[in-house]
Amino acid sequence: MDREDRDVKAGLIEETQRKDATRGKASPLRLTPARKKVQQQKSTEEWSKVLEEPVSISPELSSWIKANANELKIPQTDRRWAAEVVNDFRDNLVKFLRSSSDQPFFQSADFLTTGSYFEKVKIHSPDEFDMMLKLQAPSRFNMKELDEGLFYQIDLVRPTRGPIQVFLLENGLTLSSRKILSETFRLVRNFLKNYKVPDEGCRWEVNRKKPGSPAVTLSLFRNDMYSDELISLDLVPALEVHSSQGWPLPVRNGPDVDNWLGKKVRKEITSLPCYFVPKRMKGRNLSGEAKESWRISFSHVEKKIITSHGNKKTCCEGKANKCCRKRCLMLLKSLIEGLKQRFPKELDPLCSYHGKTAFLHMLSIRFDDSMWALQQLPACFLLLLGALEAHTRAGVLPHFFAPNYNLFSGAVFPRKAMSFLLHALEEQRREGLPLLKPPTPVSPLCNFVKGISDESFSLPPSPADSPSSLSPSLSPILTSSSPLSANKLVRRVWRESEPCSLTTGVSQVSALGPLCFSDTSTDKPSILTAVSSLDTVLMKKLVLVFVAAFVCVLLCKL
Repeated sequence: MDREDRDVKAGLIEETQRKDATRGKASPLRLTPARKKVQQQKSTEEWSKVLEEPVSISPELSSWIKANANELKIPQTDRRWAAEVVNDFRDNLVKFLRSSSDQPFFQSADFLTTGSYFEKVKIHSPDEFDMMLKLQAPSRFNMKELDEGLFYQIDLVRPTRGPIQVFLLENGLTLSSRKILSETFRLVRNFLKNYKVPDEGCRWEVNRKKPGSPAVTLSLFRNDMYSDELISLDLVPALEVHSSQGWPLPVRNGPDVDNWLGKKVRKEITSLPCYFVPKRMKGRNLSGEAKESWRISFSHVEKKIITSHGNKKTCCEGKANKCCRKRCLMLLKSLIEGLKQRFPKELDPLCSYHGKTAFLHMLSIRFDDSMWALQQLPACFLLLLGALEAHTRAGVLPHFFAPNYNLFSGAVFPRKAMSFLLHALEEQRREGLPLLKPPTPVSPLCNFVKGISDESFSLPPSPADSPSSLSPSLSPILTSSSPLSANKLVRRVWRESEPCSLTTGVSQVSALGPLCFSDTSTDKPSILTAVSSLDTVLMKKLVLVFVAAFVCVLLCKL
């Protein structure tokens, strides 16, 4: 972190500590109805200020927002390789579960694709996927509310001897979220023992379980020694409650979309099945039932809403009817990502779902399509950013589907982090949104996947630096028409060079100095420019290799 970053960070921390000291002690974790009503009124007042205040935008800021919005969307060609790999994993895992007699309860499992990639609001790189593994309930459930309509205890109506029996607690009725998640981990590991990725140069690995996470997280790596994670896949087991039973009472009315999507759509939404994922409540001294809690999931509804987001059915059907709703969400996700990269410790509780929730609330208030015209993108985004600031200032961000649950409550989002977030957002607005574009590359996927690389290069016509002057085994690499990243190229150089000679690899990498990157200036960078784009681990390895080569040269001279 450079000096400017340290000064900015120190200033934000000092301002946060000073304002926190004047506010007194934190409020209790569970609010009384009266206090909750006061907070909701305060949040409403902040909202009204945001919508009433006129938005003034300088030409420079407007151009900056539009330029970043154009860079966020992932081209279809970049999606293809990642989508093929993930879809092959999904299809083969379903076949494995249905043909396996090891666990009968999982034989009827199926997938439900959710998350930002399938909502078409993924930014930067197709390197993260979310999937829900649907597990059909054999009978009706009793859904006991545990925490403001978001967390529940799931009990069978009557004892059973079916396959689900092995996942019940000692009372024979309560369904254990911990047992379901552990069994999902076991089955996925068994599946990977015999599964091969379509691209033979890659492999899937199961990550260690994260505390509080409902997902089995897998990472895709290349088979070489120093590979970075190419794709992250969150596989979440989700218990499906049939639509005939209906949603739990605290959320049965559905989201507030009457003015936006219409009462008919709201009725369609509430008629969809209900899903519960094995996520444990936060807090200490939890009861035995609370430790086995389930969180209700609306990922499938969010996908439906964001995909069909228009007040009219013709929204985004043609170029003349394009709106800027999705672009605003993608810009906000990028800003949150930039803030978390700059302040990872201070903003640890912050996630993209906070931005998504503020976005959904904004859509339900500014519901007319004309308010989101494509040419109004800068103004609409600043209004959305102001809405997130208003929620942060009030300390209230109601869950869009379970409005009694506050995503900014002190139990899940500490007041110190809340104050820091508010100052960071205000500073970004004052400084012209410098973190709208994250300062570092988001994913190494574009550096490894053939056909997705953004850092393609071409060889200059200089005879001295032509491929023929390098090792014969490297000539096909450099003369190939397919783009290669600097990261991938240097790895291929070391792999193709003679194993007994350290100096050979050094000389061949040095010969790549005049390579010109297509997305940079016309000046020809040196080998340091190429090496600077490598990841940290590979940099360290290259330094060791260069040192070893230098020592070998000295020993030969002696």
